[in-house]
Parts: sequence; C-alpha cells; structure tokens
Amino acid sequence: MDNIFKQARAETHHEFKWENLGNIKEGRGELGEDMPVLVYRLMQFTMLDILTKAYGAEQANDLFRDAGFLAGEEFAKASLDLSVDLDTFVANLQTALEENKIGILRMEAFDTSSGNLTLTVSEDLDCSGLPVSDENVCTYDEGFIAGILKAYTGKDYDVREVDCWASGDRTCRFNGVVV
Repeated sequence: MDNIFKQARAETHHEFKWENLGNIKEGRGELGEDMPVLVYRLMQFTMLDILTKAYGAEQANDLFRDAGFLAGEEFAKASLDLSVDLDTFVANLQTALEENKIGILRMEAFDTSSGNLTLTVSEDLDCSGLPVSDENVCTYDEGFIAGILKAYTGKDYDVREVDCWASGDRTCRFNGVVV
C-alpha cells in the first residue's frame, strides 16, 4: 500500500545536506561511529546556553526547534522509505530511531481524518536521566519529529512536548497538530 499522504513536495533550501555528515566509518576507523550520550548533551546544552544568553530563552528554543526540524527532514529523507503506508512507515521509524539510539518511539494515537497525533519517545537522547526541573526540555525533538512528519506527509506540523523526563515523567510525550 502506498503513502496516502504522497503529493508534490517542495524542496527545502538549506545549505545542510545529509551528505555533509561525511564518511564516519572511514574517518573514525579506531573510535567507530558511536559516542556517549554525555558528549552529545554537552554539545547540545552548552549551545543552548550560549544561544539563550545571546537571544533569550524563547528565541533559543525556536532556533533549536528549527535545527531539529531540518535534522528530522534530512534524517527521514536519508533513512526512511517515504512511499510506504502509515503503519509500515511508523514501524520503520521505530526501527531507525532505536538503531540510531535516539529513542524508543510508540504511536499512541493518530487521527486519519485530521493527521493529528500523539506519540511517546522513551529513553530519549535529549533528556532521559536528567534531574527533575519542572520544565519540558525537548524543543529540538519537537522540531525533529515535525521535520520527519513533513518529509512523510508533505504537511506542516506543530509538535509540542506535553510530558518530559525533566518535568518528572518517565517518557516524553508529544502532540502533533497539522497546521
């Protein structure tokens, strides 16, 4: 069965392309492709800190969301078959996220008439294990998920985190609304 969302998709005009990531296997022959989550978070949280000081929290979060969107769109185009039906797409996405150690995805709800959805990501790369701070911190993930959904459906999504490890939940939950 084909992707029911298939339609003409406008190309994005960003300088970043998946190919820019290079040949990691060749370049890291001794160290390999994996790195600790600690190093990823060190880069992410220090960058967010600098952007917050320069632009304020709201603008920094918007920039992180935008970067996540671009990453999600490129990830989907490079890693997923965008022509398959929804169930196959979700299964392939679950596998890709787990293989890349990004998180464990579960689709909780999908409204076929509106396209709106709720999903969870457990063992999330961005926040699982953080101390409780009473705030949702996965703005990059919001963009990442929206970018994946845009690549698959051709529709714009507003994705917001409603539950987060950092706010005391043990999984991250996201609502996605077609805009």
